[in-house]
Amino acid sequence: MSDARQKLGRWGEKVAATHLESKGYTIRARNWRCVHGELDLVVQKQGPDGLLLAFVEVKTRHGRGKGSPEEALTPRKAQKLLLCAQLFLAEHNINDVDWQIDLVAIELDRTGKLERLEHLPSVVWS
Repeated sequence: MSDARQKLGRWGEKVAATHLESKGYTIRARNWRCVHGELDLVVQKQGPDGLLLAFVEVKTRHGRGKGSPEEALTPRKAQKLLLCAQLFLAEHNINDVDWQIDLVAIELDRTGKLERLEHLPSVVWS
């Protein structure tokens, strides 16, 4: 991965974390790695039905030359996210909690101005 792409990805993760915190989520982990890959953000929020844990994939795009952020969440990537989420739950001995895999889609225009930031819940199902 190029330095510029890596820098854009890290910037997007920070923006996504700030956005989720403003929506009442607490950041539990950032860039959690396992044998199957990486979880960009692990967040939690107390809801009316109890604690909700969300494993968040952040996709940041500078223009549409490589497609939309949603298009970058391929079936292969979705499978890796499921495996990572299940391993996170097991390693942290988390049982009986509602959890989901979300996507935060971030798009910048050609000048680098934020054009879209959207939190899409439950984008991957087991």
